[in-house]
Amino acid sequence: MNRYPLWKYITVAVALLIGFLYTLPNFFGEAPAVQVSSNRATLKVDAASLPRIEAILAAAQVVPDGIFVESNGIKVRLKDTDAQLKAKDALEKALNPDPANPDYVVALNLLTASPKWLTDIGALPMYLGLDLRGGVHFLLQVDMPGAVQKRLDAMAADLRALLRDKNVRHAGINRDGERIVISFRDAETRDKARAAIAAEMSDLGLSEQGEADQLRLVASLKPEALVKLREYAIKQNINTLLNRINELGVAEPVIAQQGADRIVVQLPGVQDTAKAKDILGRTATLEIRMVDDTPGALEAALAGRVPFGTELYTERGGAPLLVKKQVVLTGERLTDAQPGFDSQTHEPAVHLTLDSAGARIFRDVTRENVGKRMAILLIEKGKGEVVTAPVIRTEIGGGRVQISGRMTTSEANDVALLLRAGSLAAPMDIVEERTIGPSLGAENIQKGFNSTLWGFVAIAVFMIVYYQVFGLISAVALAANLLFLVALLSMLQATLTLPGIAAIALTLGMAIDANVLIFERIREELAAGKSMRGALHAGYSKAFGTIFDTNITTLIAGLALLIFGSGPVRGFAVVHCLGILTSIFSAVVVSRAMVNLVYGRQKKLTRLAIGQVWKPESK
Repeated sequence: MNRYPLWKYITVAVALLIGFLYTLPNFFGEAPAVQVSSNRATLKVDAASLPRIEAILAAAQVVPDGIFVESNGIKVRLKDTDAQLKAKDALEKALNPDPANPDYVVALNLLTASPKWLTDIGALPMYLGLDLRGGVHFLLQVDMPGAVQKRLDAMAADLRALLRDKNVRHAGINRDGERIVISFRDAETRDKARAAIAAEMSDLGLSEQGEADQLRLVASLKPEALVKLREYAIKQNINTLLNRINELGVAEPVIAQQGADRIVVQLPGVQDTAKAKDILGRTATLEIRMVDDTPGALEAALAGRVPFGTELYTERGGAPLLVKKQVVLTGERLTDAQPGFDSQTHEPAVHLTLDSAGARIFRDVTRENVGKRMAILLIEKGKGEVVTAPVIRTEIGGGRVQISGRMTTSEANDVALLLRAGSLAAPMDIVEERTIGPSLGAENIQKGFNSTLWGFVAIAVFMIVYYQVFGLISAVALAANLLFLVALLSMLQATLTLPGIAAIALTLGMAIDANVLIFERIREELAAGKSMRGALHAGYSKAFGTIFDTNITTLIAGLALLIFGSGPVRGFAVVHCLGILTSIFSAVVVSRAMVNLVYGRQKKLTRLAIGQVWKPESK
C-alpha cells in the first residue's frame, strides 16, 4: 500500500538526474566570444567558412576554447577579454580588407562557459532578458497611414497603365486622401473603365459620382484589403528586423508586435545604441533587371570599360554578371515569396507572387525576352547584390513566378526570406528608447537570486519545525521542484526576465501548499483513529483531487496571461505555468517516493514524525 514498484523509483531518479544535468549549465556563467556573421544578403557564413576562420585565428596565435556554427553565423569562445579583442582585430582585418565596404560583421559576444560534454547533449543555459543582462529597448511605431498612401499611389499608377492598355480614355486620375478619383466625360467610358478595374483589381471598391460631363469613378481599398495590408506591413517589418538583428550578434533578441501598429525590439547585451539604430533604420529595395548578354560586353566591362547603361555585379557562385541599369520591376510589386519545388524537375525553387500590375509587366517582359537572363537584385545603402539570375524559359503570366536552377533546399529558403523580407513594407519611427547597463542587470540577478534563496530557506525552516521529518521531505521535494523548473526553462531555451524570477519565487510558495494539504490530511486520518499505514495512503490519495483541482484553476489563469499578455506579463506566465506542472509532480510523486522509502518498508510502523496530531476530546 505504501510501497512503490522499482520502476517508479527509477523514473524519479532519472527525472532528478536529467533535471540536474540541464540545470547545471546555468552555474558556469558566460565566457567572452566573437561572432562572425554576413553583412551581405548573398554571402553566407556556415560550416564552409570554418576552415578560413580557424586559419586566421591560428595565424594570430589565438587559441579558442570552442568554435560553434549557428544559424546566424560562427561563434568563437575565448578564455578572456584580451584574447577576445585580439581575435576580433585579427578577424576584422582578414575578413574585411576594405573597412568602408565590409563583407562580414565581426561582433563581440558572450557564450556559455559550460563544458563541451554538456553542450554536446544539448544542455544549455537559459537566455537572460534585457532587464537581467542589460542592452537596449526600442518601441517602433509603424506608419500605417503612410503604408496605405504608398499602396494607393502605386495603385493609381496601376490604374493609369490598365486604362491605357484597355484603350479607355479618362480625364485624369488623382489620389484624394484614401481615395483614388478617376474623371470621365461620358457614362459609357466610365462603365467600360469600371468593368476593367473590377476584373483586374479586386482589392478596390468602386462608386460612381458626378453628373453630365463631370463624371467620376471613386476607388478605395476594401475593408478586408486594408486589414490584409496592415497585417502584411507588420509581419514583413518584423521579418525584416529579425533578419537585420542577426548582424548585431544578439544572442536572443525579442521582436514582437504590440497593439495594432507597434513593434517592440529588445536587444540584450547590446550597448551601442547608435549601431542598433543604424541597423533598424536601414531601408532595402528589391529590383528586377535584365542581364546584358551582348557579345563582348562582359569582357569589356571586366577590362574596365563598362558599357553605357549597365553595371557590373557578381553572381552567387562568384561569376561576373553585367546587368542593365533599367529597372523592370521593384519589390513593391512582390506580395509573397515561398520556397518550394519545381513541379517538373522536382528541384528546389522559389515561388513568387506579384500584384496585378506587376503580373502584367512581368508577362510582357518575359514574352519579349525568352532565352535571356533576368537578374534579381537587393539594393541597400546604394549598393546592389545579385540574389539570383535565372534564364527566362517561356512567357510567364498570372502573377506567379518561379525561380529555380542550381539551388539547394537551404538556398531556396534563404532566397525566399531575402525576397520576402528584404525591405520594410512601411516606414517606422522610434517612439521609445531605453538603455539598461550590464551592472543594473547583474544587480537584478543578485536581488532575484537572494529573494528566491531566502524564500526557500524560510519555507523549509517553517516546514521542518512544524512537520518534523515530513517537513524535511517537503523541503527536499521543493528543491526538486526548483530543479525541474530551471531544467525545463533551460531545455526550452526560454528567456528569463525579472518577472520570471518573481514567478519562480511565487512558485516556491505555491508549491508547498500541496504538501501542506497532504500532511494535514494524514493528521486528520490519524486523529480519526486510522492506522499509520492507512493514514499515509489516505493522505496522499484523498488530497490528490483537491491538489489537482486547485492547480488546474491556477493553470487556467496562467494560460490566460500567456495568451493575452505581452512582454513582461508573458515572461511571468511562462514560468508560472511550468512551475504549476513541476509542483504537481514534485509534491505528489517525489515526496511520496521519499515517504515510502522512509516508512513504507518498516515492518512495524509505530510512529510518524509529522508534528503534533490534535485528537478530538472524548465526552
